[in-house]
Parts: sequence; structure tokens; C-alpha cells
Amino acid sequence: MTEQDIERGRNNAIISYITIIGVIIAYYLNNVEDTHSEFASFHIRQSLGLWLTFFALGYMVGIFDSWLITSSFYLFFAVLFIFGFTNALTKKTQPVPLVGELYQNIFSNLGK
Repeated sequence: MTEQDIERGRNNAIISYITIIGVIIAYYLNNVEDTHSEFASFHIRQSLGLWLTFFALGYMVGIFDSWLITSSFYLFFAVLFIFGFTNALTKKTQPVPLVGELYQNIFSNLGK
């Protein structure tokens, strides 16, 4: 990845972490423009994986009526989202801990 590619895709990478709608917007902007960025694609894959996992596990965590389980769940995902968002801000392509490599493999066809 070149410095030019990182600068070109930095805004889309940051947008992807904002909400699930941000992932859709960033994906669209990254693929519609003639300035496709591999840096943005990396972060879009990370963010999409985090959001989908958050919603899937959140549904199951909602079954428990325990503030300890719920707050632990939210704290865990907040740390992962902050980690990914910080990497996008600081121009790094470091995968999110525990699940980042899995997201890169699952969504490998996304954004090419």
C-alpha cells in the first residue's frame, strides 16, 4: 500500500466505523469512484465484520437479563471499534484483535 493509496482512502476508512450505514456509504464511495483504495477496503472489511458480529451476538446477549453480561458485551465491542477507528486515523492496516484476520478472510472478495 502506498502513501497515496492511504490518503485517498482514509476518509472512507474512517466513515466505515461510524455506523452500519457508514459501512454501506464507505463501500459505495470506495467502489463507485475511480479512485479505489485498498486501505479503505481493508477497514471496510474490518468494520463490516465488527458490525455484523455485534448485531448477531447482541441478539443472543439480549436474552440474558444481567447488566454484567450486557455491559461486558458493550465494553468488549467498544474497545474493538475504538481500536479499528484509531488504526484508520493513524493510517495503519493492523487487524482488530481476536477476529480481524477472520474478517479479512471472510470478506476477502469485498472491495476488489
